[in-house]
Amino acid sequence: MDRRYQRLFIIGIIIVVIDQSTKLYIAKTLPLHQSIEVIKGYFDIIHIRNRGAAFGLFSGMGGTFVTIFFIIISLIAISVILFSFTQIERDNYLAHGGLFLILGGAVGNLIDRIWHGEVVDFLDLYWHDYHWPAFNIADAFITVGVGILIWDMVIASRRGGCQERS
Repeated sequence: MDRRYQRLFIIGIIIVVIDQSTKLYIAKTLPLHQSIEVIKGYFDIIHIRNRGAAFGLFSGMGGTFVTIFFIIISLIAISVILFSFTQIERDNYLAHGGLFLILGGAVGNLIDRIWHGEVVDFLDLYWHDYHWPAFNIADAFITVGVGILIWDMVIASRRGGCQERS
């Protein structure tokens, strides 16, 4: 097996284990809608459930149809990530790293949707009355991975174009 795929598999598994472990811990130890203040005025751990997309988008639209829709969207996204991985030059470690993080996060949230029909969110960042929507470890990995891919695109544009596999 190609080393790139071994790394993708190992990093993906690590991300999924971290994500699922933290969600399970929150679900087992913190009652729904309860919170623990971590950094006064900035950060709480809270137990909420999200039937919608990232950061609570479309969460008010409950039901089986919405769950199935998000499962299908997740599967399509994972397929696109895997295809993209094969199209990137072998030595473009930055883009590969971004895709590793996005894939692991996408799989972590997909597992929740398949097993529970919703995703456990528990990281709550805020300042005074301004709250960032609650999120989880998978969302954090996805966000960082997207940031890395954007950074890679900026670097590639400065080099004179995207680096694709020949």
